[in-house]
Amino acid sequence: MEAYRADIAFDGERVLTGGALVLVREGVIIGLEPASAAVPDGCPVTYLPGTTLLPGLIDTHSHLCGNDGPDALDRLPGLSPHEIDHTVEAALAAQVAAGVTAVRDLGDDRWAVVDRHRNRPDGPTVVAAGPPITSPGGHCAAMGGEASGIDGLRRAVRERAERGADLVKIMTSGGVMTPGTDITACQFSLDELRAVVDEAHRLGLPVTAHAHALAAVEQCVAAGVDGIEHCSFLTEHGVRTPPRLAAAIAAAGIAVCPTLGHDLAALATLPPALMAMAERVGVTLDQRLAQVGELHAAGVSFVSGVDSGINPVKRHGLLPTAVVELVTAGVPAATALASATSHAARACGLADRTGRLRAGLQADLLLVDGDPTTDVAAVHATRVVVARGRVTRPGC
Repeated sequence: MEAYRADIAFDGERVLTGGALVLVREGVIIGLEPASAAVPDGCPVTYLPGTTLLPGLIDTHSHLCGNDGPDALDRLPGLSPHEIDHTVEAALAAQVAAGVTAVRDLGDDRWAVVDRHRNRPDGPTVVAAGPPITSPGGHCAAMGGEASGIDGLRRAVRERAERGADLVKIMTSGGVMTPGTDITACQFSLDELRAVVDEAHRLGLPVTAHAHALAAVEQCVAAGVDGIEHCSFLTEHGVRTPPRLAAAIAAAGIAVCPTLGHDLAALATLPPALMAMAERVGVTLDQRLAQVGELHAAGVSFVSGVDSGINPVKRHGLLPTAVVELVTAGVPAATALASATSHAARACGLADRTGRLRAGLQADLLLVDGDPTTDVAAVHATRVVVARGRVTRPGC
């Protein structure tokens, strides 16, 4: 048995008055008490004055096969399985160093993560969607998830269930990282998207949908998806967030991952054509944060995920920055922290395993210097990470 004590604690949903003492045995939380509680005789205690204890963070939108390079996705078809596995290992190491103890992979290359990394015995817990379903030649088609027509899309969903994927990811619009696709247009009809949702739910799988286009977001709500990635509301004339649509997302309880988290120092590494396109359609960071604030005001529930691994601006390990950017957009600090802990766990199907400081869950813990519930930037100050009971100490 081991114990972790902190005078300040956030349990994944709320601040715990009196801090917390967490008791762990064999990788599982077996007790949660106030920080002042006595520790059983002989039990070692980790206590770092001035730190806050919270659940390990969860990146709900990652691409573990991506190596953070400018060509992270384009290079995938030319890689051997060994090279992809090495990339995944490096990605997970960067994630856990930043306090991330669970990752939802929303687009691997030809089943690499589903087949070889989903049931790892240690490190961050991994849930995975496999290759994202996309239209022929559509966004991220090189990953191997092309499908078309209602029958073909239903078959694609069944394939994911048969191979053990945890969820279905579908590209309902074009994307920034795939030249030749239109991020302001839909890739499927509403009937096709409804067929995907119907087949997935019949098989017990949730569906999360990549949607930049306003029309694609409208389709997602009408089809009853469980989550929306990006949710950018893009049109040919820029960003437009219809209040009625934002209210419908909130009323339906659809979890939105706005894919915040940017390494702005790396912007110069991106191709100029990509930057020009992003500015033309209104996806600059300032515009994005303003829009996220509108969605929050409408009652939309967020989960945090970076879209990590796709380029240097969206590198692995930026989830704390995504949480900070949510607060910059107007989301309260406790709500932003929940978006990367308890809310994220629910969206990933992991609420019975992680995301809270609670007896019976995995010992996924994070100690940071300072108090992120009052100064969210403290979430960057990682001191100790515990993933399934195993300890790392980045920077110590």
